[in-house]
Amino acid sequence: MLWPWLPFRLVLMAMAMLDRLLRVLRRGAAAAGAWVPAGVARWITLLSVGFLLAALLGHGAQVLALAPDAQGWLWLLLGVGVSLLSLLGSGLLWGMVLRWLGQRVAWQPLLLAYLASNARKYLPGGIWHLASRVQLLRHSTPLTPTPLTTQPLSDSLALVGVLLDPLVAAAAALALVVWGGLQGGLALLALVPLVLLHPRWLAPGLAWLERRKAAALGVPVPDQLPALPQHYPWQPLLAGLGFVLLRFGGFACCVMALDLPAALGWGGWLPGFALAWTAGLVVPGAPAGLGVFEVVLLLRLGVVLPEAPLLALAISYRLVTSAADALAALTAAADQRGAGLARLRN
Repeated sequence: MLWPWLPFRLVLMAMAMLDRLLRVLRRGAAAAGAWVPAGVARWITLLSVGFLLAALLGHGAQVLALAPDAQGWLWLLLGVGVSLLSLLGSGLLWGMVLRWLGQRVAWQPLLLAYLASNARKYLPGGIWHLASRVQLLRHSTPLTPTPLTTQPLSDSLALVGVLLDPLVAAAAALALVVWGGLQGGLALLALVPLVLLHPRWLAPGLAWLERRKAAALGVPVPDQLPALPQHYPWQPLLAGLGFVLLRFGGFACCVMALDLPAALGWGGWLPGFALAWTAGLVVPGAPAGLGVFEVVLLLRLGVVLPEAPLLALAISYRLVTSAADALAALTAAADQRGAGLARLRN
């Protein structure tokens, strides 16, 4: 009987198709980058923001009419708190990735350094928070005199420790897409990144990513990838699921603030959010996913909901997460400076 092997064969077929698609996209991106001014990544961001602005201009009056009431503002305030908690979950994910790589981490300095660097994702280019973390893993800085790990990491291992974090988060988020059912086969494709996290498939992907990102992150291109553990990163993946669910919790507060839960049901909101959030995370050049998250959310859910409520929801969520990022960065930076001054006095 062949039916027990059917899911496995479908995954293999999906992986083969994804591999071909990635090769085509790489060749296309390289060719386009040669003639498109400022490169593909920046144009993707500009087009996404332009699309969002055009939608706002077309539905501005309707969006303003959906402003939350007093109870809605309380939901938004709760959303800021949940988003702050999700940032701690994101820092925990980073620490679990480093532990999976065999490093012993100092949790308090690591979480503070993570939160303090997080606001840099809003800078043009969208990579400065990653570059900062690479430098933090290579050696301590005046703002983080306490090392984040027991010993400084090599350039290659620091790159892996920083680049693997968003990969695990993206795989965890896409796994939540299956909550909405098959969705025309999208759920099967969303499970492919879980397979690619296996060390056998992860190593070549990380090696390619290191070569692409090393110069931008301020380190020499490594000669070879450090040896990866041979077991599946279950603990980082579970931490990533918790982080993404907390992130969705902040989004759900915005849905409640605008009184929209019945319009789609949570079984529809979660997959739509997970897909849009992943796109905002992995598309290069978009600072904090600005424009990309909102556009994917509109395109994905706009077939079942009017654009005006979705625009109001996207704007509300962007304000909530930006406020949480700012509060976390300011608090962590103040704590780090206070700790550094105390050490200097001693």
